[in-house]
Amino acid sequence: MKTNISKNLHINIQHLKENFKDCGDFVERKIPIRSENALKSLIYVVYIDALIDRKALEISVISPIITRINNIGCDSLFETIKDVGVSTAEVKDETDFDKILTSVLSGDCAIFVDGFDKAMIISAKGFPSRGVQKAETEVVVQGSQEAFSEGMRTNTGLIRRRIRDTKLKVVQTQMGRRSATDVAVMYLEGIARPKIVEETLKRLAETDIDAVLDSGYVEQLIEDNWLSPFPQTQMTERPDKAAASILEGRVVIVVDNSPFVLIVPATLACFYQSSEDYYQRFHIMSFARVLRYAAGFLAIALPGLYIALTVFHPSMIPMLLAFKMAAAHELVPFPTVFEVLMMELAFELLREAGIRLPGAVGSSIGIIGGLIIGQAAVEAGIVSPSVVIVVALTGIASFAIPQYSLVAAFRIMKYLIIIMSAFFGLFGFWAAMIVITVHLAGLKSFGIPYLFPFSAGGMNRNTDYKDTVVRAPLFMMKKRPFFSDPSNRKRQP
Repeated sequence: MKTNISKNLHINIQHLKENFKDCGDFVERKIPIRSENALKSLIYVVYIDALIDRKALEISVISPIITRINNIGCDSLFETIKDVGVSTAEVKDETDFDKILTSVLSGDCAIFVDGFDKAMIISAKGFPSRGVQKAETEVVVQGSQEAFSEGMRTNTGLIRRRIRDTKLKVVQTQMGRRSATDVAVMYLEGIARPKIVEETLKRLAETDIDAVLDSGYVEQLIEDNWLSPFPQTQMTERPDKAAASILEGRVVIVVDNSPFVLIVPATLACFYQSSEDYYQRFHIMSFARVLRYAAGFLAIALPGLYIALTVFHPSMIPMLLAFKMAAAHELVPFPTVFEVLMMELAFELLREAGIRLPGAVGSSIGIIGGLIIGQAAVEAGIVSPSVVIVVALTGIASFAIPQYSLVAAFRIMKYLIIIMSAFFGLFGFWAAMIVITVHLAGLKSFGIPYLFPFSAGGMNRNTDYKDTVVRAPLFMMKKRPFFSDPSNRKRQP
């Protein structure tokens, strides 16, 4: 229910103090002003310490009010303070007390004037921030090294710096009943599909949760199929990647307090793309793309395929290799399935340990720990050397995929294939692969088929194949992808 501001300043002060009781970072200041009829009026300034830029507040608000406002008529005092006493550009009136509280908690300054049933909201945000840092999870050799930070305005500015077009729209909303987290939806008007923009805004508006602390919350709340382990929104920390996605007709969701932004819609092919793919010649980057797709297959299928061949179909392995593998496994007391599962879980533990430890120590733990454990397990006769090679190749292949969220899905699906292969051999292996493929074929991301353009590629005259497994030269990529508005697909003549 809406609570209006009272004309009696003392009632407003009492209401503010009740709401901010026991809040040591709540700052208030009363400024008496002498009006032209010799009566004194009172101005009440409130803000939250550490969320405000004190220097800007003193220069733009407090000092001008004290020095410029004097002998003014009571009836025009509010407008005079707004027009003359405040020298900052972003000022607005507000009559709803709840919205004023949210603005103050968001880093704004509120000014109340005795005798007026409205307040001034002045933007003087000064959040603590680590600024623009170097990208850490999506590293490239050639290209921008900038990464998003936790400040929403900083992140939207990094994207605007790359797309200097008035058609770039920023629709701002809030999520979370208690956190009131600022969320910005960015898209190019005329290029993004209106239905996708509307659907994005609708899903954000329909969420009802007490707090949104990171973009990961938003990702889980707006995805199409929450049961699927495969990501249906793309997450990135790179401003150039977000800007490129907007130019393709996709929608970017920027969440305050998160250094990662969301890109919708997302297809499987998007997760194999890297920013660097477009900064170097198409020959080498097409080769890199092929390697990534091959790595994706190995990351999900190699352990299960090894079990199916060695346990159920050894005749399909070349004879000399089969003899060597059998000789190495002769002294191992455990079945092949147990070997693979044991080493895979050990590798998962090393991966998690490496993430939690500090950077330099974490990478050392992952590499040295894997070498030591693998070598020791082979020498102790617990596992065979071929299993160590298979698990190591699987782990290396997963690191070749640019998007961590897709790797996480492959890590889960890998165990489904291992279990099916352990029970049914090659039949189980291919059955599991077919089940996963059928599941992917049924997924959609904001109305776009997840396997596009591998499925339904003809909907855009098969032009999207130029940027999938291989990357065509830039001069040949004349049309925007299927994400964009059909009436504005032409990218270059």
